[in-house]
Amino acid sequence: EFVATISRMVASFAEEHALEAAEVRLELADGSRYLLAVATAEPGFGFFSFVPHQTEGDEPRRVIVPIGAVKTIDISAPDPERRFGFTPDA
Repeated sequence: EFVATISRMVASFAEEHALEAAEVRLELADGSRYLLAVATAEPGFGFFSFVPHQTEGDEPRRVIVPIGAVKTIDISAPDPERRFGFTPDA
């Protein structure tokens, strides 16, 4: 339900501001920050996973964290200089 709610909020933000897409940034309790490309509700049981946005040369990765580790979620207009995409539940 956590990822579904955030996904609805992202879609609503994009629609409200007439954007084709929105950026989603996540900060965890340990201070690490991520620009999200994909977020999923898996594996569940109080955890979710995401794929950080990658630039050329970055190694692929998926991060699995407990929902309680999320400090902030920032939804904003995308940076026009950066190729970007966010996919919920992919």
